[in-house]
Amino acid sequence: MDAAQRKAQHRPFCFSVKGHVKMLRLALTVTSMAFFIIAQAPEPYIVITGFEVAIIFFFIILYILRLDRLMKWLFWPLLDIINSLVTTVFLVIVSVLALIPETTTLIVIGGAFGFLAAVACLADGALIYRKLLFNPSGPYQKKTVRK
Repeated sequence: MDAAQRKAQHRPFCFSVKGHVKMLRLALTVTSMAFFIIAQAPEPYIVITGFEVAIIFFFIILYILRLDRLMKWLFWPLLDIINSLVTTVFLVIVSVLALIPETTTLIVIGGAFGFLAAVACLADGALIYRKLLFNPSGPYQKKTVRK
């Protein structure tokens, strides 16, 4: 019975919805970067997607090792939301530039995967924002006044 209570209390990051979305985001960004590398796309495309892969990987490791609960001096959900929004903007810009008509087929495929990664970034940010709003034990819990 103790194990059942512990299992209900703590769900591993890899098996949560947030974990699945973040893993999907990582896979789509890596795929986009791989197509850009194979097609020998302009270097900013490769650098921006590579930087985003490193940041997403950092957040996945952070949540898997539960370092966000250990380092409470930084508000990790807000940092994750800001990262999701900035990543969305960068990936949309790179994808639009990759989809201009004078590019090769592989760069266009990389741009399409970049758009899918941008949608996954928006979904990731929305999940984190929703968790912040509906967290009953969070710092922004409203207290009811009883008369």
